[in-house]
Amino acid sequence: MRNIEDTKEWFTIAKSDLDSANFLTNMKPFPSAIICYHCQQCAEKLLKGYIAFSGGNVQKTHNLLKLNKICAEYNPEFNELVKECVDLDDYATNVRYPFFEELLEEDALEAIKNAETVFNFLIKQLKAANVDEGVIKDFTPAFKTE
Repeated sequence: MRNIEDTKEWFTIAKSDLDSANFLTNMKPFPSAIICYHCQQCAEKLLKGYIAFSGGNVQKTHNLLKLNKICAEYNPEFNELVKECVDLDDYATNVRYPFFEELLEEDALEAIKNAETVFNFLIKQLKAANVDEGVIKDFTPAFKTE
């Protein structure tokens, strides 16, 4: 059973994370770690939103690979997102604590690219499921989607 209201909630928060990551690229010094964190959070919320949309039980986990695997049970096309999930996964916790490996500006820009890929993929999936364009417009991020 599709739960579009829960999906909208998850996607709206994901949009905020991605918009924040993009906004933070204008800061000096460049805050790579927090940008990467917001990108991981964006992907996590998108995957949880799709699980809610599909009628599944949204688990309390930050593990993107686990969440993506659940999504792939509903739609095998999610296997296309494994690389992005792997690349973003460590940013859930490692960047919030001292002594993690320093992240560079390139890492943050790649994280944004990965989060945008996940976002575009999820928008495409909702369109394929005939979700109303007006609903999708409500949580489309500030960046240009495909």
